[in-house]
Amino acid sequence: MRNEINDYKFPGGWSGDAASRSADACRRLERGEILVFSGIPFNLPKDHQEFLLAQKQAESRFHKNISYRPKTDEIRGVERSGSDDAAHQQMQSIMRNYSAEVTLFVKKLLAPYAEKIALDFASFRPLEEQGRDLPLKKRNDLLHVDAFPTRPTRGGRILRVFTNINRAESRRWLTGDPFHAIAPRFANSAGLREFAYSANSMTGRMRRATVKTLRMVGLPVPERSGYDRFMLHFHDWLKENNSYQEVERAKPVQEFPPGCTWLVYTDGVPHAALSGRFALEHTFIVPREALVEPDVAPITVLERLSGKSLS
Repeated sequence: MRNEINDYKFPGGWSGDAASRSADACRRLERGEILVFSGIPFNLPKDHQEFLLAQKQAESRFHKNISYRPKTDEIRGVERSGSDDAAHQQMQSIMRNYSAEVTLFVKKLLAPYAEKIALDFASFRPLEEQGRDLPLKKRNDLLHVDAFPTRPTRGGRILRVFTNINRAESRRWLTGDPFHAIAPRFANSAGLREFAYSANSMTGRMRRATVKTLRMVGLPVPERSGYDRFMLHFHDWLKENNSYQEVERAKPVQEFPPGCTWLVYTDGVPHAALSGRFALEHTFIVPREALVEPDVAPITVLERLSGKSLS
């Protein structure tokens, strides 16, 4: 039997009725808190967990990350052949069930978002994060804020739900001050004014018109706003900023123990995955108009700093 949401503890505890608790949870997330559940607050059957934990990356048909796209019921990162068809179908079924259950949980917990939240991808991450040999801009162990090259949000926020299904090991993160605190320090140095000017220039308008034309004829060209372009740049800029990385690494490491679940706006909380394997994750996009505190949303902060529209 599934536990009720209020059986789980948030930092600072709960107060008020269900509607105010939901608004409080949204507000905390939007302001840069990470909300942690000591267990899994949605239905994730034990046999599904056992199947996922049994996958050994070096020997298996599965790639470094398995992604599930709920809008098309499509799974990627799994090789498919005649002999592996049953395993492929089982993985797809597990990820489909996971996506549906997490979505129900999020819409109940964060009720102000329920009518407008958009499903993005889900993923299973079986590889050990520590020691992965990746190019600098793709390293997960460097602090960064999230932005998607192929899936621009145009100011919508990136909400992610993680569950550590590892039986024995914590997932270890480093986190920095929230976006609304670091943007006044770094955004102009990272070129915000140039991005804002470009977004509002004749060249920027022509670029957007060209992209729209290409999309109308069926070409999958991302339609990036000035906000999306800056956030992609800022993702890389933070990773390349050695002084920022060194200062932030003096902070305590956040441990997410086996069996726990946590929610975080990864566009607003700089984060680095230092170690851990066997995590499930689901991403949701929360549009600007659904937010409880839009004044601390990254797009609002950047438009306030630049004095220009970035949407």
